[in-house]
Amino acid sequence: MSFTKLSLVFDDGLARLEFANPECGNPIDGVLCAEIAEAAIQISENPTVRCVLVTAQGKAFSFGGDVSSFIADLDSLPLNIKRWTTTLHSGIARLQRMNAPIVAAVQGVCVGGMSGFVAGCDIVVAADNARFVAAYAGIGFSCDAGSSIMYTRRMGAGRARKFLMLNETLLAPDALAAGLVDEIVANDDLAARAETIARQIAAGPTAAFGEIRRLLNSVHDQPLETQLELEAQALARIARSADAREGITAFAGKRAAVFKGC
Repeated sequence: MSFTKLSLVFDDGLARLEFANPECGNPIDGVLCAEIAEAAIQISENPTVRCVLVTAQGKAFSFGGDVSSFIADLDSLPLNIKRWTTTLHSGIARLQRMNAPIVAAVQGVCVGGMSGFVAGCDIVVAADNARFVAAYAGIGFSCDAGSSIMYTRRMGAGRARKFLMLNETLLAPDALAAGLVDEIVANDDLAARAETIARQIAAGPTAAFGEIRRLLNSVHDQPLETQLELEAQALARIARSADAREGITAFAGKRAAVFKGC
């Protein structure tokens, strides 16, 4: 499919996923949900991808859900929500399960489901003008887009509960203190800093990153003994990889490892 509300470019190990509807504030609607699902399919099936860099055009990262599209037909809203989340959630799940980590660069306001989407990224770099808005309770809604999971993983259940139920807005320093973002930079430096991090990750051991991502995703679901066995099985798989052998050989030879992502 061709994309109309996002851009996807594969560039030397990076998948550049950019939300591209800045005139409207990059809102989440049915079209964008379907495009995120398709982008996730293309990214997850491209063997050259070693990191995903998520950005957004315009002054705002995203205004969140397109409330104007909700009002157009309130009676059909429950049906439409199930349609939209079918595609959006499948895309989020695929992005979470692949090997390549995700880096997000966030400027301006980031609201609702898009804030939850960003919280699911492995590294979040925020501009000093970034604002993260819970939004859902403000319109009488519960949350979607993985928000309940991603906020809890990043901030802890108690802080996530307060953020969502009090419909909070977190400025960049508060988001950093809460664990929602990993780093704050000047707005003018945002693109360069996110690019540097993404390039560093793309040069790393991608298969090992994938195992780490999946282990961190299961840490709250499994008893201790099961999680320990998952770690052992993952490490044994990685020990067979070319990157692991390169890493060990480079360490022994006192040189920098050159990872190929396999």
